[in-house]
Amino acid sequence: MPVIVNGVELSDADLENELSCHADAPNPQRRAITALVLRRVLLDEARRLAVKADSDEAAIDALLATQASAPQPDDAACRRHYDMHPHRYIVGELVEADHILFQVTPDVDLALLRARAEAVLREVQADPASFGQRARALSNCPSAAVGGSLGQLVRGDTVPEFERAVFGQAATGILPRLVETRHGLHIVRIARCVAGHRLPYEDVAPRIAQALAAASRDTAWRQYLRLLVGRARIEGIELEGADGLLVQ
Repeated sequence: MPVIVNGVELSDADLENELSCHADAPNPQRRAITALVLRRVLLDEARRLAVKADSDEAAIDALLATQASAPQPDDAACRRHYDMHPHRYIVGELVEADHILFQVTPDVDLALLRARAEAVLREVQADPASFGQRARALSNCPSAAVGGSLGQLVRGDTVPEFERAVFGQAATGILPRLVETRHGLHIVRIARCVAGHRLPYEDVAPRIAQALAAASRDTAWRQYLRLLVGRARIEGIELEGADGLLVQ
């Protein structure tokens, strides 16, 4: 079924060219068609408003700059962000950790898996010296070959839910509860932790301002796209909500 935007049908040649830009997307064809639809809607609006530019890209940039501008964050907003997310600006922090992973797979009985993991947790708490042996025998992770050792970790090395569990610990040893992540259930032992130090606000203020400005800009663009898509005559595709629409 052809895709038609404001009376203009998207060509196969345009789609073929656009596909190469979205090869890594879960659904490259749909992503490419969506991008072409949004581009057509933006260009039509630029022409309606008589935006003067030397190219289509420049016309879109000028349209967004005038019709979807976003306020720049002030120092107070940047300081609030800095105070609300202190861990993002800590350097020198590291953790040495070991784990025993009980992997969750589509056909696993989660209740039985949890009961088994809880039983092993109690066993290693009673006999901490057995941790490495049990990791080699039971862990569903390549680290089992080295007794469950994950080595030195810094923030960003692991999935967020594991990171939240292992960083910020005041003491070493086996964590008292299982750590649940997208990979499964973990028994975790903290071997060493270094607290690191927080960068002064003045050192990171430009980075914070840039990140907040980008987030504000993206929100403004999405809202504007939602407005334009709502006005446009689009046939042959149902676009996602504006939260999934982002000008690239």
